Amino acid sequence: MSKLPAATAPRIGLFGILGSGNSGNDASMETVLRYLADAHPDAIVDAMGGGTPEQMRARYGIDATPLYWYTKFEPHVSGPRAVPLKALGKALDVVRTASWVRSHDVVVVPGAGPLEISLPVRAWGFPFTLLTVALSGRLFGTKVALVSVGADAVRKPATRWLSNATARLASYRSYRDVYSLEAMRRRGIDTSRDRVYPDLVFGVPTPPYEAGDPTLVGVGVMAYYGGNDDRRRAAEIHSAYVAKMTEFTSWLVSSGHHVRLFGGDSKFDWDVADRVMAGVRRDHPDLDPSVVTADRADSYTGLMQLMSPVGTVVATRYHNVMCALKLGKPTISLGYSSKFAALMTDMGLAEFSLIASSFSVAELTGKFEAVTARHAELRQHMADKGAANMRALDDQFAVLSRTLLGRQEMTSLAQVNASA
Repeated sequence: MSKLPAATAPRIGLFGILGSGNSGNDASMETVLRYLADAHPDAIVDAMGGGTPEQMRARYGIDATPLYWYTKFEPHVSGPRAVPLKALGKALDVVRTASWVRSHDVVVVPGAGPLEISLPVRAWGFPFTLLTVALSGRLFGTKVALVSVGADAVRKPATRWLSNATARLASYRSYRDVYSLEAMRRRGIDTSRDRVYPDLVFGVPTPPYEAGDPTLVGVGVMAYYGGNDDRRRAAEIHSAYVAKMTEFTSWLVSSGHHVRLFGGDSKFDWDVADRVMAGVRRDHPDLDPSVVTADRADSYTGLMQLMSPVGTVVATRYHNVMCALKLGKPTISLGYSSKFAALMTDMGLAEFSLIASSFSVAELTGKFEAVTARHAELRQHMADKGAANMRALDDQFAVLSRTLLGRQEMTSLAQVNASA
Protein backbone atom coordinates (compact mmCIF):
# COMPACT_ATOMS: atom_id res chain seq x y z
CA MET A 1 0.00 0.00 0.00
CA SER A 2 1.30 3.46 -0.88
CA LYS A 3 2.38 5.64 2.00
CA LEU A 4 0.38 8.53 0.50
CA PRO A 5 -3.38 8.96 0.19
CA ALA A 6 -4.79 8.01 -3.21
CA ALA A 7 -5.40 11.66 -4.13
CA THR A 8 -1.75 12.62 -3.55
CA ALA A 9 0.69 12.61 -6.46
CA PRO A 10 2.94 9.52 -6.25
CA ARG A 11 6.62 10.11 -5.59
CA ILE A 12 8.69 7.91 -7.88
CA GLY A 13 12.47 7.57 -7.84
CA LEU A 14 14.63 6.03 -10.56
CA PHE A 15 17.81 4.35 -9.33
CA GLY A 16 20.90 3.05 -11.12
CA ILE A 17 23.97 3.96 -13.16
CA LEU A 18 21.93 6.64 -14.88
CA GLY A 19 22.85 9.85 -16.66
CA SER A 20 26.60 9.20 -16.58
CA GLY A 21 27.24 8.40 -20.24
CA ASN A 22 26.15 4.76 -20.62
CA SER A 23 23.73 5.00 -23.55
CA GLY A 24 21.95 1.71 -22.81
CA ASN A 25 21.27 2.50 -19.16
CA ASP A 26 20.05 5.97 -20.09
CA ALA A 27 17.78 4.58 -22.81
CA SER A 28 16.18 2.23 -20.28
CA MET A 29 15.53 5.20 -18.00
CA GLU A 30 14.08 7.20 -20.90
CA THR A 31 11.58 4.42 -21.65
CA VAL A 32 10.36 4.50 -18.04
CA LEU A 33 10.19 8.31 -18.08
CA ARG A 34 8.00 8.22 -21.21
CA TYR A 35 5.71 5.67 -19.58
CA LEU A 36 5.39 7.74 -16.40
CA ALA A 37 4.80 10.99 -18.30
CA ASP A 38 1.89 9.41 -20.16
CA ALA A 39 0.35 7.05 -17.60
CA HIS A 40 1.11 9.05 -14.45
CA PRO A 41 1.53 12.72 -15.47
CA ASP A 42 0.93 13.84 -11.91
CA ALA A 43 3.82 11.77 -10.53
CA ILE A 44 6.75 13.56 -8.91
CA VAL A 45 9.79 11.88 -10.48
CA ASP A 46 13.47 12.20 -9.64
CA ALA A 47 16.56 9.99 -9.81
CA MET A 48 19.60 8.82 -7.92
CA GLY A 49 22.32 8.03 -10.43
CA GLY A 50 25.75 8.66 -11.83
CA GLY A 51 24.97 11.86 -13.71
CA THR A 52 25.30 15.27 -12.10
CA PRO A 53 22.12 17.04 -10.98
CA GLU A 54 22.77 19.70 -13.61
CA GLN A 55 23.07 17.10 -16.39
CA MET A 56 19.93 15.26 -15.34
CA ARG A 57 17.89 18.44 -15.05
CA ALA A 58 19.06 19.74 -18.42
CA ARG A 59 18.52 16.49 -20.31
CA TYR A 60 15.52 14.92 -18.60
CA GLY A 61 13.91 17.74 -16.66
CA ILE A 62 14.07 15.91 -13.34
CA ASP A 63 15.90 16.49 -10.09
CA ALA A 64 18.72 14.09 -9.28
CA THR A 65 20.86 12.99 -6.36
CA PRO A 66 24.44 11.76 -7.00
CA LEU A 67 24.86 8.04 -6.46
CA TYR A 68 28.02 8.46 -4.37
CA TRP A 69 29.01 11.31 -2.05
CA TYR A 70 32.71 10.93 -2.93
CA THR A 71 32.15 11.58 -6.67
CA LYS A 72 32.52 15.34 -6.29
CA PHE A 73 36.06 14.89 -4.92
CA GLU A 74 37.35 12.52 -7.64
CA PRO A 75 38.73 15.20 -9.99
CA HIS A 76 40.66 16.86 -7.16
CA VAL A 77 41.78 14.17 -4.69
CA SER A 78 43.87 11.05 -5.32
CA GLY A 79 46.37 8.76 -3.63
CA PRO A 80 46.52 8.44 0.17
CA ARG A 81 44.43 11.57 0.67
CA ALA A 82 41.49 9.85 -1.03
CA VAL A 83 41.35 6.87 1.35
CA PRO A 84 39.72 8.57 4.38
CA LEU A 85 37.31 10.47 2.13
CA LYS A 86 36.22 7.23 0.43
CA ALA A 87 35.70 5.57 3.83
CA LEU A 88 33.66 8.51 5.05
CA GLY A 89 31.71 8.52 1.80
CA LYS A 90 30.79 4.84 2.16
CA ALA A 91 29.23 5.52 5.58
CA LEU A 92 27.50 8.69 4.43
CA ASP A 93 26.13 6.93 1.35
CA VAL A 94 24.19 4.46 3.48
CA VAL A 95 22.42 7.34 5.22
CA ARG A 96 21.99 9.35 2.01
CA THR A 97 20.55 6.40 0.08
CA ALA A 98 18.19 5.34 2.87
CA SER A 99 16.93 8.91 3.24
CA TRP A 100 16.37 9.18 -0.51
CA VAL A 101 14.43 5.91 -0.66
CA ARG A 102 12.30 6.93 2.32
CA SER A 103 11.12 10.06 0.46
CA HIS A 104 9.45 7.97 -2.27
CA ASP A 105 6.43 5.73 -2.68
CA VAL A 106 8.08 3.64 -5.40
CA VAL A 107 11.70 3.25 -6.49
CA VAL A 108 12.23 1.79 -9.96
CA VAL A 109 15.49 0.19 -11.06
CA PRO A 110 15.08 0.50 -14.85
CA GLY A 111 16.62 -2.40 -16.71
CA ALA A 112 20.39 -2.89 -17.17
CA GLY A 113 22.14 -5.74 -15.30
CA PRO A 114 21.98 -5.06 -11.56
CA LEU A 115 21.74 -8.79 -10.74
CA GLU A 116 24.62 -9.86 -12.97
CA ILE A 117 28.33 -9.24 -12.60
CA SER A 118 29.53 -9.69 -16.18
CA LEU A 119 32.01 -6.80 -15.92
CA PRO A 120 34.46 -6.00 -13.10
CA VAL A 121 32.73 -4.64 -9.99
CA ARG A 122 33.51 -4.75 -6.27
CA ALA A 123 30.94 -6.24 -3.89
CA TRP A 124 30.98 -3.13 -1.70
CA GLY A 125 30.38 -0.86 -4.67
CA PHE A 126 27.14 -0.90 -6.61
CA PRO A 127 25.88 -4.31 -5.29
CA PHE A 128 26.05 -3.01 -1.70
CA THR A 129 24.37 0.28 -2.65
CA LEU A 130 21.56 -1.56 -4.42
CA LEU A 131 21.00 -3.71 -1.33
CA THR A 132 20.80 -0.51 0.72
CA VAL A 133 17.99 0.63 -1.59
CA ALA A 134 16.06 -2.65 -1.27
CA LEU A 135 16.51 -2.88 2.50
CA SER A 136 15.50 0.76 2.98
CA GLY A 137 12.40 0.08 0.93
CA ARG A 138 11.36 -2.68 3.30
CA LEU A 139 12.13 -0.61 6.39
CA PHE A 140 10.26 2.51 5.23
CA GLY A 141 7.42 1.02 3.21
CA THR A 142 8.74 2.11 -0.19
CA LYS A 143 8.10 -0.36 -3.01
CA VAL A 144 11.27 -1.25 -4.91
CA ALA A 145 10.76 -2.56 -8.45
CA LEU A 146 13.48 -4.32 -10.47
CA VAL A 147 12.08 -3.86 -13.98
CA SER A 148 13.33 -5.92 -16.96
CA VAL A 149 16.71 -6.44 -15.33
CA GLY A 150 19.49 -8.80 -16.34
CA ALA A 151 20.82 -11.57 -14.09
CA ASP A 152 23.45 -14.28 -14.28
CA ALA A 153 25.46 -16.65 -12.13
CA VAL A 154 27.71 -14.83 -9.64
CA ARG A 155 30.76 -16.71 -8.42
CA LYS A 156 32.03 -14.27 -5.78
CA PRO A 157 30.26 -15.27 -2.50
CA ALA A 158 29.96 -11.75 -1.05
CA THR A 159 28.62 -10.28 -4.28
CA ARG A 160 26.20 -13.18 -4.75
CA TRP A 161 24.87 -12.78 -1.19
CA LEU A 162 24.32 -9.04 -1.64
CA SER A 163 22.63 -9.54 -5.00
CA ASN A 164 20.37 -12.36 -3.76
CA ALA A 165 19.36 -10.33 -0.72
CA THR A 166 18.42 -7.43 -2.97
CA ALA A 167 16.25 -9.67 -5.13
CA ARG A 168 14.45 -11.15 -2.10
CA LEU A 169 13.70 -7.71 -0.65
CA ALA A 170 12.32 -6.20 -3.88
CA SER A 171 8.56 -5.71 -4.17
CA TYR A 172 8.55 -6.50 -7.90
CA ARG A 173 10.94 -8.40 -10.15
CA SER A 174 10.95 -8.92 -13.88
CA TYR A 175 13.78 -10.04 -16.16
CA ARG A 176 14.79 -9.10 -19.67
CA ASP A 177 15.12 -12.73 -20.82
CA VAL A 178 14.38 -16.29 -19.73
CA TYR A 179 18.07 -16.91 -19.08
CA SER A 180 18.09 -14.24 -16.37
CA LEU A 181 15.04 -15.70 -14.64
CA GLU A 182 16.55 -19.19 -14.71
CA ALA A 183 19.86 -17.84 -13.38
CA MET A 184 18.06 -16.40 -10.35
CA ARG A 185 16.15 -19.63 -9.81
CA ARG A 186 19.46 -21.53 -9.81
CA ARG A 187 20.77 -19.02 -7.26
CA GLY A 188 18.00 -20.07 -4.88
CA ILE A 189 15.50 -17.26 -5.50
CA ASP A 190 11.80 -18.14 -5.67
CA THR A 191 10.91 -16.95 -9.18
CA SER A 192 7.39 -18.42 -9.30
CA ARG A 193 5.82 -14.94 -9.27
CA ASP A 194 8.45 -13.26 -11.45
CA ARG A 195 7.91 -12.48 -15.12
CA VAL A 196 10.00 -12.12 -18.26
CA TYR A 197 9.58 -8.99 -20.38
CA PRO A 198 11.84 -7.51 -23.07
CA ASP A 199 14.72 -5.18 -22.34
CA LEU A 200 13.42 -1.65 -21.75
CA VAL A 201 15.56 -0.34 -24.61
CA PHE A 202 13.09 -1.96 -26.99
CA GLY A 203 10.70 0.78 -25.85
CA VAL A 204 12.84 3.56 -27.33
CA PRO A 205 11.19 5.09 -30.44
CA THR A 206 12.79 3.56 -33.54
CA PRO A 207 13.31 5.66 -36.68
CA PRO A 208 11.94 4.42 -40.03
CA TYR A 209 13.88 1.49 -41.44
CA GLU A 210 16.90 2.39 -43.55
CA ALA A 211 18.79 -0.40 -45.34
CA GLY A 212 21.98 1.61 -45.23
CA ASP A 213 25.04 1.58 -47.42
CA PRO A 214 26.37 -2.00 -47.77
CA THR A 215 29.91 -0.63 -48.05
CA LEU A 216 29.62 1.24 -44.72
CA VAL A 217 30.15 -0.90 -41.60
CA GLY A 218 29.46 0.14 -38.02
CA VAL A 219 32.03 -1.23 -35.57
CA GLY A 220 31.14 -0.79 -31.92
CA VAL A 221 34.13 -0.96 -29.59
CA MET A 222 34.36 -1.07 -25.83
CA ALA A 223 36.85 -0.57 -23.02
CA TYR A 224 36.75 -4.32 -22.52
CA TYR A 225 38.94 -5.94 -19.85
CA GLY A 226 37.20 -9.27 -19.36
CA GLY A 227 34.79 -10.24 -16.62
CA ASN A 228 34.74 -9.99 -12.85
CA ASP A 229 36.84 -13.16 -12.53
CA ASP A 230 39.50 -11.93 -14.99
CA ARG A 231 41.07 -9.11 -12.96
CA ARG A 232 44.57 -10.61 -13.03
CA ARG A 233 44.47 -10.93 -16.81
CA ALA A 234 42.59 -7.69 -17.47
CA ALA A 235 45.43 -5.86 -19.23
CA GLU A 236 46.24 -8.89 -21.39
CA ILE A 237 42.59 -9.37 -22.38
CA HIS A 238 42.19 -5.68 -23.19
CA SER A 239 45.33 -5.56 -25.32
CA ALA A 240 44.29 -8.66 -27.30
CA TYR A 241 40.78 -7.27 -27.84
CA VAL A 242 42.05 -3.93 -29.17
CA ALA A 243 44.55 -5.69 -31.46
CA LYS A 244 41.85 -7.93 -32.94
CA MET A 245 39.39 -5.08 -33.43
CA THR A 246 42.17 -3.15 -35.19
CA GLU A 247 43.02 -6.11 -37.42
CA PHE A 248 39.36 -6.67 -38.32
CA THR A 249 38.81 -2.98 -39.11
CA SER A 250 41.95 -3.00 -41.26
CA TRP A 251 40.56 -6.05 -43.11
CA LEU A 252 37.32 -4.18 -43.77
CA VAL A 253 39.26 -1.27 -45.25
CA SER A 254 41.32 -3.62 -47.42
CA SER A 255 38.04 -5.18 -48.62
CA GLY A 256 36.76 -1.83 -49.85
CA HIS A 257 34.55 -0.88 -46.90
CA HIS A 258 34.21 2.39 -45.04
CA VAL A 259 34.02 2.07 -41.24
CA ARG A 260 32.16 4.09 -38.63
CA LEU A 261 33.55 3.39 -35.14
CA PHE A 262 31.30 4.06 -32.17
CA GLY A 263 31.13 3.32 -28.45
CA GLY A 264 28.42 2.96 -25.84
CA ASP A 265 29.89 4.75 -22.84
CA SER A 266 31.21 8.26 -23.26
CA LYS A 267 33.61 7.93 -20.31
CA PHE A 268 35.45 4.79 -21.34
CA ASP A 269 35.08 3.71 -24.97
CA TRP A 270 36.53 6.55 -27.00
CA ASP A 271 40.13 5.81 -26.14
CA VAL A 272 39.65 2.36 -27.69
CA ALA A 273 38.06 3.86 -30.81
CA ASP A 274 40.97 6.27 -31.18
CA ARG A 275 43.51 3.46 -30.77
CA VAL A 276 41.79 1.27 -33.36
CA MET A 277 41.62 4.17 -35.81
CA ALA A 278 45.28 5.00 -35.24
CA GLY A 279 46.26 1.36 -35.77
CA VAL A 280 44.34 1.15 -39.05
CA ARG A 281 45.99 4.32 -40.30
CA ARG A 282 49.41 2.87 -39.46
CA ASP A 283 48.50 -0.16 -41.60
CA HIS A 284 47.22 2.10 -44.39
CA PRO A 285 49.36 5.26 -44.28
CA ASP A 286 47.77 6.74 -47.43
CA LEU A 287 44.20 6.14 -46.26
CA ASP A 288 41.71 8.95 -46.80
CA PRO A 289 40.60 10.13 -43.30
CA SER A 290 36.94 9.74 -44.31
CA VAL A 291 37.29 5.97 -44.75
CA VAL A 292 37.51 5.30 -40.99
CA THR A 293 35.83 7.71 -38.58
CA ALA A 294 35.05 7.64 -34.86
CA ASP A 295 31.60 9.11 -34.35
CA ARG A 296 30.37 10.05 -30.90
CA ALA A 297 26.78 10.03 -29.71
CA ASP A 298 25.64 11.57 -26.43
CA SER A 299 22.35 9.64 -26.30
CA TYR A 300 20.73 6.43 -27.52
CA THR A 301 18.75 8.43 -30.06
CA GLY A 302 22.02 9.86 -31.32
CA LEU A 303 23.49 6.36 -31.51
CA MET A 304 20.55 5.19 -33.65
CA GLN A 305 21.08 8.16 -35.96
CA LEU A 306 24.73 7.19 -36.36
CA MET A 307 23.88 3.55 -37.03
CA SER A 308 21.00 4.10 -39.47
CA PRO A 309 23.20 4.79 -42.54
CA VAL A 310 25.42 1.70 -42.07
CA GLY A 311 24.76 -1.59 -43.80
CA THR A 312 26.13 -4.01 -41.18
CA VAL A 313 27.09 -3.75 -37.49
CA VAL A 314 29.70 -5.55 -35.39
CA ALA A 315 29.48 -4.53 -31.72
CA THR A 316 30.63 -5.45 -28.23
CA ARG A 317 28.47 -3.46 -25.81
CA TYR A 318 25.15 -5.17 -25.15
CA HIS A 319 22.95 -2.18 -25.88
CA ASN A 320 24.92 -1.35 -29.03
CA VAL A 321 24.06 -4.82 -30.28
CA MET A 322 20.45 -4.22 -29.31
CA CYS A 323 20.43 -0.86 -31.08
CA ALA A 324 21.57 -2.49 -34.32
CA LEU A 325 18.91 -5.20 -33.98
CA LYS A 326 16.21 -2.57 -33.37
CA LEU A 327 17.27 -0.87 -36.59
CA GLY A 328 17.08 -4.15 -38.54
CA LYS A 329 20.80 -4.28 -39.32
CA PRO A 330 22.67 -7.52 -40.04
CA THR A 331 24.52 -7.77 -36.73
CA ILE A 332 27.41 -9.70 -35.22
CA SER A 333 27.68 -9.72 -31.44
CA LEU A 334 31.05 -9.90 -29.68
CA GLY A 335 29.60 -10.68 -26.28
CA TYR A 336 31.01 -11.04 -22.78
CA SER A 337 28.17 -12.89 -21.02
CA SER A 338 25.26 -15.24 -21.67
CA LYS A 339 22.86 -12.33 -22.19
CA PHE A 340 24.31 -11.79 -25.67
CA ALA A 341 23.54 -15.33 -26.80
CA ALA A 342 20.02 -15.05 -25.33
CA LEU A 343 19.37 -11.78 -27.19
CA MET A 344 20.79 -12.96 -30.50
CA THR A 345 18.82 -16.22 -30.32
CA ASP A 346 15.62 -14.34 -29.53
CA MET A 347 16.16 -12.07 -32.54
CA GLY A 348 16.95 -14.95 -34.93
CA LEU A 349 20.72 -14.41 -35.21
CA ALA A 350 22.05 -17.08 -32.84
CA GLU A 351 24.80 -18.18 -35.22
CA PHE A 352 26.25 -14.67 -35.35
CA SER A 353 27.25 -14.47 -31.68
CA LEU A 354 30.95 -14.63 -30.77
CA ILE A 355 32.78 -14.28 -27.44
CA ALA A 356 34.73 -11.06 -26.95
CA SER A 357 37.55 -12.68 -24.99
CA SER A 358 38.26 -15.53 -27.38
CA PHE A 359 37.06 -14.79 -30.93
CA SER A 360 39.56 -14.92 -33.77
CA VAL A 361 39.68 -12.43 -36.62
CA ALA A 362 39.25 -15.30 -39.08
CA GLU A 363 36.02 -16.31 -37.32
CA LEU A 364 34.78 -12.74 -37.35
CA THR A 365 35.48 -12.15 -41.04
CA GLY A 366 33.68 -15.39 -41.88
CA LYS A 367 30.64 -14.38 -39.82
CA PHE A 368 30.67 -10.95 -41.44
CA GLU A 369 30.49 -12.36 -44.94
CA ALA A 370 27.73 -14.78 -43.92
CA VAL A 371 25.48 -12.26 -42.15
CA THR A 372 25.62 -9.71 -44.96
CA ALA A 373 24.48 -12.38 -47.42
CA ARG A 374 21.27 -13.01 -45.42
CA HIS A 375 20.18 -9.42 -44.85
CA ALA A 376 16.62 -9.61 -46.21
CA GLU A 377 15.77 -12.88 -44.46
CA LEU A 378 17.04 -11.74 -41.07
CA ARG A 379 15.55 -8.25 -41.24
CA GLN A 380 11.93 -9.46 -41.34
CA HIS A 381 12.40 -11.57 -38.23
CA MET A 382 14.01 -8.65 -36.40
CA ALA A 383 11.13 -6.35 -37.36
CA ASP A 384 8.47 -8.82 -36.22
CA LYS A 385 10.25 -9.47 -32.94
CA GLY A 386 10.74 -5.77 -32.29
CA ALA A 387 7.01 -5.10 -32.65
CA ALA A 388 6.20 -8.01 -30.32
CA ASN A 389 8.65 -6.67 -27.74
CA MET A 390 6.94 -3.27 -27.78
CA ARG A 391 3.58 -4.91 -27.07
CA ALA A 392 5.08 -6.94 -24.23
CA LEU A 393 6.50 -3.81 -22.61
CA ASP A 394 3.00 -2.26 -22.77
CA ASP A 395 1.76 -5.28 -20.82
CA GLN A 396 4.46 -4.84 -18.19
CA PHE A 397 3.72 -1.14 -17.70
CA ALA A 398 0.05 -1.93 -17.26
CA VAL A 399 1.04 -4.36 -14.50
CA LEU A 400 3.26 -1.73 -12.85
CA SER A 401 0.48 0.85 -12.96
CA ARG A 402 -2.00 -1.57 -11.46
CA THR A 403 0.14 -3.18 -8.77
CA LEU A 404 2.47 -0.35 -7.73
CA LEU A 405 0.68 2.86 -8.62
CA GLY A 406 -3.01 1.98 -8.57
CA ARG A 407 -3.90 2.97 -12.14
CA GLN A 408 -6.06 0.72 -14.31
CA GLU A 409 -5.63 2.14 -17.82
CA MET A 410 -2.74 3.52 -19.81
CA THR A 411 -1.75 4.42 -23.35
CA SER A 412 0.46 1.98 -25.25
CA LEU A 413 4.14 2.68 -25.86
CA ALA A 414 3.45 2.64 -29.58
CA GLN A 415 0.95 5.48 -29.15
CA VAL A 416 3.30 7.38 -26.84
CA ASN A 417 6.21 7.02 -29.28
CA ALA A 418 4.03 7.99 -32.25
CA SER A 419 3.09 11.25 -30.56
CA ALA A 420 6.64 12.00 -29.40
